[in-house]
Formats: sequence, structure tokens, C-alpha cells
Amino acid sequence: MSITLTTRTFTFILEWMLQLSFKSESGRATATAASLSELRRGEHGVIDRLDLPADQALRLMELGFLPGASVMAALSAPGGDPRVYRVDGSEFALRRETASRLILRAARDVA
Repeated sequence: MSITLTTRTFTFILEWMLQLSFKSESGRATATAASLSELRRGEHGVIDRLDLPADQALRLMELGFLPGASVMAALSAPGGDPRVYRVDGSEFALRRETASRLILRAARDVA
């Protein structure tokens, strides 16, 4: 079985996943969850949700920053901003402000 992935289908899937990431937020204690910007070089985290405007979240999801995706903090600029993150075999530089809006699963939820 094969599925033809058109731009429209891809957008629909990403929007659906974005809705799931917002819905998973309700009723969950987030006090123990850290943001992506809090990872130190070499540390891994799993994305729980994206607390960004829909257009920005959709773009990051297109790049692989999806709920459930494993992300590793890599190199950073001399001042620490932006920082490079590895996700799904690719590297992307994100500013600290953006990375702080990508919420990670609590350590107890990752295992």
C-alpha cells in the first residue's frame, strides 16, 4: 500500500499533529518538563509540544521538530545563541527564544 504525499496531504498531517500537541497539554503537569533551550551540549530530550504560533510551529514540524521526536543539543555560537540541535539526522540552528518554546517530556515520561 502506498500513499501519495501531496502538499495538501502533508499540510493536513502536520496540522493534525499540531492539534495533538496542543491537546496533550491539557491536564498534564509541566513543572518537571524542561524546554529545549535548557539542554546542554550532548544532552538528549524528547519533544512533548510546541508552544508557538501555528505558522512557526508548522514550519518547525516540517523540519522534524515533532512531538515525540528525539533532539540532541549540539554546538552553539560563542555567546550561546543560536544553538544547533540535531533532530532526525539533520542539524538546525534555533535561537534561544524559539528553543525555549519547545517543551520536553519530563524525565519520568521518556523512559
